[in-house]
Amino acid sequence: AEFQDKTAVYYTLGCKLNFSETSTIGKTLLELGVRTARKGEKADICIINTCSVTETADKKCRQTIHRLIKQHPDAFVVVTGCYVQLKPEHVAQIEGVDVVLGAEQKKEIEKYLGNLRKKGRGEVHSSAVNDISSFTPSCSRGDRTRFFLKVQDGCDYFCSYCTIPFARGRSRNGSIASLVEQARQAAAEGGKEIV
Repeated sequence: AEFQDKTAVYYTLGCKLNFSETSTIGKTLLELGVRTARKGEKADICIINTCSVTETADKKCRQTIHRLIKQHPDAFVVVTGCYVQLKPEHVAQIEGVDVVLGAEQKKEIEKYLGNLRKKGRGEVHSSAVNDISSFTPSCSRGDRTRFFLKVQDGCDYFCSYCTIPFARGRSRNGSIASLVEQARQAAAEGGKEIV
């Protein structure tokens, strides 16, 4: 078990959809034997899920990446999310970043962790926005009784002020049956509210 007893920290910027997807990444890594690092503990893996809804969000992403690299200097650093999809090379050039994953690639994060050996420069794995076509189900727990269920991703409208169609691709969703099943599972786990 190459990831057994490894630790990870997760940092999410942006919308509830990002939080839901980070939760799914955390569950994937937990199944591989990676546990969440305790507060103050140095992590082996650092996952940063970014936002790019405004220029201020971009700046906050860069600051967060630098801060987490400083806090976890030996960690294998993976950066994903909307900021990465829009500006992968900018993120790859940040010293300490090992892997940069676009919107389509983050669903297979374990494939890009390799042996957790630090890279000299950020390795970019990203698809053109027109090639983003899959829908990855995601459901996360907010507080004790609120769950966030991803029902749709992307957008077909190109509003002049919004980056979503460029960062997440065209609108797509899971099947009604799979969404209902995820909602039932959330209720079985004590969920009283699904957002």
